[in-house]
Amino acid sequence: MSGLEQWARIKPDLNYRLRRGAWYRVLRSNLTDAVVEVEHRDVTVPLAVLQVESARPDRWTVVSLPRDAVDIPFSWGSRYGVCPGCSARAPLVERVATIRCEACGGEFTVGWSEHYFT
Repeated sequence: MSGLEQWARIKPDLNYRLRRGAWYRVLRSNLTDAVVEVEHRDVTVPLAVLQVESARPDRWTVVSLPRDAVDIPFSWGSRYGVCPGCSARAPLVERVATIRCEACGGEFTVGWSEHYFT
């Protein structure tokens, strides 16, 4: 990997050890794997399951609630958002343009046009 910062998340519709829709900083990578930072730990992940970007994303990821979801309140309905700043999850009850994250305080556009788990 070059000296530029990179960010990665699991590809849509894959069930892996990473949270759906959350972006992780890539610490290093080679031809087959990337090491990403997950809660201050280094986790090795096959590059084949990752979407890698050269800049930290600046919009909420819209995630359709998977059947095997854990720790998501039933009241959130069929989808939720993942904050690009801190990876906190939040309900997406209405189709609003921006959301302020209760966890980090950042206000970001919602990526409604992005087709990630939707």
